[in-house]
Amino acid sequence: MKKRYFFGLLLFWFSTGGFAQTATLKISDTVGTVIDKNIYGQFAEHLGRNIYDGFYHKGKIRMDVVEALRKIKMPNLRWPGGCFADQYHWRDGIGEVSKRPNTVNTTWGMMTEDNSFGTKEFMWLCHLIGCEPYIAGNVGTGSPEEMKDWIEYLNFCGKSSLSDLRAANGHALPYGVSLWGVGNESWGCGGNMTPEYYANLYHHFAAFCPDYPNAPLKKIVSGADADDYHWTEVMMKQIPANEMYGISLHYYTYPTGKWNPRGSATSFTEAEYAHTLTEALKMETIVNKHSAIMDKYDPQRKVALIVDEWGVWNDVEPGTNPKFMYQQNSLRDALIAAITLNIFNNHADRIKGANLAQAVNVIQSLILTKGDKMLLTPTYYVFDLYQVHQDAKLLPVQLSSPKYKVEDRVNSINASASQDKDGVIHISLVNLDAHQSISVKTGLPLLVRGTVSAEILTSEHFTDINTFEQPDKIKIQPFSHFKINNNQLRTELPPLSVVLLTIK
Repeated sequence: MKKRYFFGLLLFWFSTGGFAQTATLKISDTVGTVIDKNIYGQFAEHLGRNIYDGFYHKGKIRMDVVEALRKIKMPNLRWPGGCFADQYHWRDGIGEVSKRPNTVNTTWGMMTEDNSFGTKEFMWLCHLIGCEPYIAGNVGTGSPEEMKDWIEYLNFCGKSSLSDLRAANGHALPYGVSLWGVGNESWGCGGNMTPEYYANLYHHFAAFCPDYPNAPLKKIVSGADADDYHWTEVMMKQIPANEMYGISLHYYTYPTGKWNPRGSATSFTEAEYAHTLTEALKMETIVNKHSAIMDKYDPQRKVALIVDEWGVWNDVEPGTNPKFMYQQNSLRDALIAAITLNIFNNHADRIKGANLAQAVNVIQSLILTKGDKMLLTPTYYVFDLYQVHQDAKLLPVQLSSPKYKVEDRVNSINASASQDKDGVIHISLVNLDAHQSISVKTGLPLLVRGTVSAEILTSEHFTDINTFEQPDKIKIQPFSHFKINNNQLRTELPPLSVVLLTIK
């Protein structure tokens, strides 16, 4: 917690009635669309130490990881990739573990894949967490028959050789998997395809992806890389809305604004911090432009936009395998997670799912592990704060914010709001400014008899991290720097902070 916003600042605030820096937030009384809980999904790929040493350690699912993800009500988990999905053959990962073949993970480091973590293990992991499985099917090196058989193995409840095989492998009842990706990054690692070729291939594969009783498939088209709007145009033009549930979108924030080098996860200047914010906030423009294309062909917004890979992608930690993509996680990453989730919340009419890349030990992780030790990152705590928005009704916001002086393209304040099934209002506020406390004035007629409580995530510097030696440096704390007067809520946000206001 920062010293600068403690007693002296609080005394100044109440004695003067405010600060030079002020933002105004208007929250609509009109309840909007539901914020789909699947926006808060996660991603598990056979990459580095995500599966092995991450979710799966010494031949067992890690229960410390499971409990941490249960706590934040993780709604879905995407697997087995990523790029790995289009080289994964599901039959390699079923049956007795000792008899499963050794294969080569040619995408991520030429490592031997022993397939000890396969379908049964993944489905059990999802069961323990209480989340929905989201499977990315193999289009790149697989066949329509292989995908058809995997779906039957997972979902058919009657008598067949594949349902018998599932029962012989320890699960007589069907798993009932609905979320189904038809390929991954087909423009790149999934096959280097043109959009026209992939759209035709989607029709071919999707024709053999049946709905079984109690398991209607939500088929997700392999969508665009960042601002490739032509890809989305072709998909929406060639694939009717009633033949897909959604179309994916991948966008990563690179601190340097380019692929390589990406920039350090822990050592960067304020100018680099500010530049990374501008890169992250491009998500708003990208979502708007893809949505506009989708609106042309789907004005009723039946097709979901699924941002199933996103996050801050830094250089790997020094001394680690570059192909393992293990990086630390700073307060900067948490702030970017918060503003990204605000963007997703505010576009809940089109965005129905998203998956942070990745859950454990890879890119912008929620969790880091080291042997038997487990660490919760600052980004984890953002998801903990924001879980209240899952399946709540969006409250549209209008925000007038001062600019961040180091980068005038960035508004210092970022926000979203929702109302849950019990009528409780939650407001998520982010102050990106590294130096200035900012007072946010919120007029809320709904607050006539409301009581307010709050929590905060913050630290002294944007480079601050949690470590195995100091795991609780950045975590959620109680927050009380707000007051209500004449139905106006005034909140003083310290620099570099995420605040959740709860109004009952």
